[in-house]
Amino acid sequence: MRIAIISDTHDHILNLRAAVKYCNAYSVSMIIHCGDLISPFMLDELARFSGAVHLIYGNNIGDQHVISQSCGLRFPTISHHGILGAVEAGGLKLAFTHYPQMARGIACQGMFDVVCCGHNHRYQVEKVGECLLVNPGELLGK
Repeated sequence: MRIAIISDTHDHILNLRAAVKYCNAYSVSMIIHCGDLISPFMLDELARFSGAVHLIYGNNIGDQHVISQSCGLRFPTISHHGILGAVEAGGLKLAFTHYPQMARGIACQGMFDVVCCGHNHRYQVEKVGECLLVNPGELLGK
């Protein structure tokens, strides 16, 4: 199973479109978005993905009501988890939040195989005990 971890798209529709196209081309099963999607129109791009999408809020949250109401209803393959998400996929327990400090705390608890975050726009992958802590950096492309 292939899982794409993205974060901090900040309404950059072209970069998100390219990422979704890449994920579809390489048989990715799931996208985890670690926050700062921003505007509801970005959901249209995420909906082009052929698998499941799991999304959380970041610190730039745009129209919270429209985003949370659209996920699952208008966009049945997109699940919105609020500020903290957790899923099981491919035999792994994954958690995701926007903030690196919160992610590190979750990773230290040892309850998840992988914990993902975003926020600081810096790519980082490290082991915290037996947990893999992943920050994909930003998809904004600055």
